[in-house]
Amino acid sequence: MVAVGQDQRVTRAIPVTPAGVVDAVVARADEMDGLRFVAIDGAAATDPHGLGGAVVAAIAPRRQALHVRADRFWRPAGQRFEYGKEDVDAYLDLWLDVEALRREVFDAALSGRRVLEGLRDPASDRSLRLNPVEVGDDAIVVVSGSTILGRSLEFEVAVHLRMSPSALARRTPAAEAWTLDALARYATDVDPESVADLVVRCDDPAHPALVVD
Repeated sequence: MVAVGQDQRVTRAIPVTPAGVVDAVVARADEMDGLRFVAIDGAAATDPHGLGGAVVAAIAPRRQALHVRADRFWRPAGQRFEYGKEDVDAYLDLWLDVEALRREVFDAALSGRRVLEGLRDPASDRSLRLNPVEVGDDAIVVVSGSTILGRSLEFEVAVHLRMSPSALARRTPAAEAWTLDALARYATDVDPESVADLVVRCDDPAHPALVVD
């Protein structure tokens, strides 16, 4: 399959297994020594947290790896839902506390302080009360979540899990269908496929494909 993007690049999609996706991300993340931050970006239907966990599990036996879920840095419900529970602007601009994520994960790791893996449970909205983690100078920190690119967070490797609008609509629960407008705006405004170092097409999660130039 060949596609021509807005910048007229010619790309191909190479079918792989889910395990092959993990291997591809691990290879990118492991290319260099030193502390590295890896983004796994994708709508909830693409399961970015599942891939993030699998990548960390694959790296952990030989190198320190930490998995940080971006939704554990969502603002409290009272702030997220100030304009209603289905406000697209709030979802994109207010839900994620970018400054807290930067302070507790990126800045902490880079300055030698212990990293806090999350502030609150996204379902219960209660404090997680996690113990901070010591992060070595050769660790890989994987941050997974939806709409996390284009937020001035410095990732050495960015992975975007792409699902077509029709597949996304089919695989998104009815209660979360309102987020489709937000995801469409994110795709247009941020263009995560052009930002990412690795794009994975996952209309069928059991049969993904890696996009290559």
